[in-house]
Amino acid sequence: MTDSSVTISERAARRIGEILKGEGDGAMLRISVEGGGCSGFQYKFDVDRARTDDDVVIARDGAVVLVDSASAPFLAGSEVDFVDDLIGASFRVNNPNATASCGCGTSFSI
Repeated sequence: MTDSSVTISERAARRIGEILKGEGDGAMLRISVEGGGCSGFQYKFDVDRARTDDDVVIARDGAVVLVDSASAPFLAGSEVDFVDDLIGASFRVNNPNATASCGCGTSFSI
């Protein structure tokens, strides 16, 4: 299943590619949404080698990102970016569905 409703910025694709290169053949980044965090839901990032039939697959510049079907509605229209600033380097999800988010940007509410 391929879905363009989640996008990956050029910076994020470059960083994901660097991470996956060190993980060996077949490695992909899985982004999921779980209950928890200070705002109700939180983003989770894992390296995965198994793809299921109902995963959303986003590929850009050699980086492959998977989103499971349960998390996809929460991430619809989002852009995954990589930010390297004074407070540190991290992936950031710019999610139009989030009505509130925490200061660290890893949890949100809808």
